[in-house]
Amino acid sequence: MKKGVLFVVVTCCLMMLWTTGCTDKKPAADSVSVAAITDTSAIDTSAQTLMEEQPVPKAADELFDDFIFNFASNRKLQRKRIAFPLKVIKGHQITYLQKSQWKTEHFFMRQGYYTLIFDNTKQMNVVKDTSINHVTIEKIYLKRKRVKQYNFDRINGQWMLTSIATDAAYHKSNASFLDFYQHFTSDSTYQMKSLHNPIIFSGPDPDDDFSTMTGEIAPETWPAFAPKLPKNFIYNIMYGQSYVEGKRKIFVMRGIANGMEMQLVFKRFGKAWKLIKLSE
Repeated sequence: MKKGVLFVVVTCCLMMLWTTGCTDKKPAADSVSVAAITDTSAIDTSAQTLMEEQPVPKAADELFDDFIFNFASNRKLQRKRIAFPLKVIKGHQITYLQKSQWKTEHFFMRQGYYTLIFDNTKQMNVVKDTSINHVTIEKIYLKRKRVKQYNFDRINGQWMLTSIATDAAYHKSNASFLDFYQHFTSDSTYQMKSLHNPIIFSGPDPDDDFSTMTGEIAPETWPAFAPKLPKNFIYNIMYGQSYVEGKRKIFVMRGIANGMEMQLVFKRFGKAWKLIKLSE
């Protein structure tokens, strides 16, 4: 995420708080604890208080990524940027959450990285689009095949959380891929069968910590390159892009504090998805 809009003191505090899940060569899975934070209350430190005292620059509302970084780490700002009473949708039932009932939501900040799903590389440019006025953060529960959606709208130039949809079903256009991804990350045998031959690879050399390599790898060498992937739940940020069922998905993992990024490209051959490219 772009951090230029944050004061240096805030950035330093965050660097101490969030030891990123993307360490060394491979991002940590969601089952791995972040050393600095074991639960939500751990964020309520003197550093958190210091962050909350800092005014949020107006530029933070230009890009959603800048806003959500502030929103997720600043408890006072979060309460100011929620449209209370907050609409909560479950199926056909609508209820409203009062300000006194709200519990601070840190989203993906605890795990030190966030995930994105795109249909193509062109679609990835939407992240930098300052004209976007509606964004949805999805928390996707892979085994349950359900999604919790946090809907944000830019109102009078300021991003606001305007509604939450709980227990929603997968988007039809992503359902096939998400079913595959859950199987891919939970079954090592299935994962090996779901590798294209060859896989295009660019990233660290597993035999030399100071070198990188670019080329092709065979499925039988996959264990040496395989990254740890989140398998219980993932987050996805929808910046207004329209998904299609399609034959290609780009799964992106981005570190919050260290700027690291990993991309896995999957392609569907008939009814079978396969990993065709890994970039670290």
